[in-house]
Amino acid sequence: MSALRRAIDSAAATLAAAGIDSARWDAEELAAHLSGTERGRLALVESTGEDFLDRYRHVVAARSRRVPLQHLTGTAAFGPLTLHVGPGVFIPRPETEALLAWVTEQCLPARPVVVDLCTGSGALALALAHERPAARVIGIDDSEAALEYARRNATGTAVELVRADVTEPTLLPELDGEVDVVVANPPYVPDAAIVEPEVGQYDPHHAVFGGPDGMAVIAPIVALAGRWLRPGGIFAVEHDDTTSSRTVELVCETGLFEDVHARHDLAGRPRFVAARIKRGRV
Repeated sequence: MSALRRAIDSAAATLAAAGIDSARWDAEELAAHLSGTERGRLALVESTGEDFLDRYRHVVAARSRRVPLQHLTGTAAFGPLTLHVGPGVFIPRPETEALLAWVTEQCLPARPVVVDLCTGSGALALALAHERPAARVIGIDDSEAALEYARRNATGTAVELVRADVTEPTLLPELDGEVDVVVANPPYVPDAAIVEPEVGQYDPHHAVFGGPDGMAVIAPIVALAGRWLRPGGIFAVEHDDTTSSRTVELVCETGLFEDVHARHDLAGRPRFVAARIKRGRV
C-alpha cells in the first residue's frame, strides 16, 4: 500500500470519528487538492513532495474541527461550474441544482432577462448564464463579502452584479415587467433550527437564517417577482423543508401567479416552489 493511500485511510478514519458522513470522500478530495490532481486520479500519483504529509495532516485536522471542505479547497462545484468560495460567502449546495435544472428545462425567449436574488457566490446566476449564453443575467446581494467572490467567479462573463437589499419593496423599478426569470436561494432556515457545524459556524448567519419561521426574506422576494416578471415569466424560490406549503400559499395569495407547484430535490424533500406569472394579467 502506498504512503498516500495509508494517509488517506488514516484521514478518513479521523474524519469519520469527528462525525463527518462523507469522511472518505473528503479525505480523498483534500488529498487531491494538495496533490494538484483530481480525486479520480489519485491512484496515478507517484510522488506527493516532501511536505505533503504535514500539509495533509493540517487540513485533515481542520476538517475534523468541521471547517467546511470548500473553505479548505477554496472551491465548490455547482452544476457545470467550479466556484471560488471561502469565509464570508454561503457555500452553494447540490440540492439547489434541482432548481437550476427546472429553470433550464423551461421554454424561454431567445434572449431572456434573468435575475438571481441573494446571489451569494453567483452560483445560480453564473450557471444560468452558462446554460443561456444570450441571456442578460443580473445577480443581486446585499453582502459586499459575498459579492467579492461573485465578481471573481463572474470574471470573463457578462453577468451583472448589484449590491442591494432584496427586502426593499421599491428595488430597481426599471425592471418592472421586463424580466423573464426570477430565481432565489434566500436565507430561509428558521432562527431556532439546529444546523450542522459547517453551516452554523462558518456560513454567514445573514445568508442562512430567515427569521422565526424562515419566511422573512421569501415574502419580499415573492413581491419583487410579481412586479418584475413579464406575463408568462417564471419564478422559483428555495425554502426550508418545513415551509413548502406556506411558500405555495404566499405565492398564490398574490393572485399574480399560475402553475404554482412545490418541487422536490433528488432526495425527495420539498426544496423549492415554482410558478409562472399569469399571461393575461394587466
